[in-house]
Amino acid sequence: MSIVREEATHFAAPEIVGRERESRLVLAAVRAGRDILLEGPPGTSKSTLLRSVSQSWGVGFHLVEGNAELTPARLVGHHDPARVLAEGYSADAFVPGPLIEAMRAGSFLYIEELNRAPEDTLNMLLAAMADRAVVVPRFGVVEAAPTFRLLASMNPFDNIGTGRISDSVYDRWCRLVVDYQSPDEEEAIVAARVPGVALDLAADAVAITRATRNHPELRRGSSVRGAIDLAAIARELAEVDESQDRPMVVLDSAMLALSARIAVDETSERTVEQVITQIWEDHFFSEPGLNRRARPA
Repeated sequence: MSIVREEATHFAAPEIVGRERESRLVLAAVRAGRDILLEGPPGTSKSTLLRSVSQSWGVGFHLVEGNAELTPARLVGHHDPARVLAEGYSADAFVPGPLIEAMRAGSFLYIEELNRAPEDTLNMLLAAMADRAVVVPRFGVVEAAPTFRLLASMNPFDNIGTGRISDSVYDRWCRLVVDYQSPDEEEAIVAARVPGVALDLAADAVAITRATRNHPELRRGSSVRGAIDLAAIARELAEVDESQDRPMVVLDSAMLALSARIAVDETSERTVEQVITQIWEDHFFSEPGLNRRARPA
């Protein structure tokens, strides 16, 4: 364990733009032997951040998607029926799940969308978190290697297909809220993910995408993934049709990139396309002196 602690003194994640504070906090938590839960909207680098921590430690990373199919047997493991019939219950007949594999190897087990997993599956984590050991019927006790950690993420704003996490499970986690990044950092993300994109297009993509997050008629805005797609499409459109000016390129790209990522509030009578157009108009035409010929009829 001391070797791992020495190697993990400096945290470096070149694929992450910003997030220095969050990186330090996550690293401090796992170095302290704690399990950590990241809460935040989609597209806020939660998975990338946790994966980078495991890479900085040089330990394995097991990814499990939280959903209704993540049963206790899938998480912990099961006895192979054919081998049990032929040989009876034995260590060789047991097929370990990702929890047991991560505990044995001293890896990080990452559960994505924790609040989508069934309650009985989450309860299986309690012993692993509290005692660093799990009792498997007809197999025995599995103890975790020192570097084993449980990591998880969840989107607290999504109510579809999610469940309430019990207090006993919540009480085992160190929790960190991860929100959207600053405009400058999101522009840097877009520039990194869309090579060769013009800086003004990257700035337009980020500004329009960010405007969806606090629009009064939208109940769900877009993450930076929308800005990345918007910029990528706009870059290609600008090359395909050089006669279109930038505002119209951005409008067409925004319709493609954002219309599936945002949701209009039930009380609004406007469509997604109308809201995107209004955000686009506010961005390009709220200041004097801009090219108003691009405004759609």
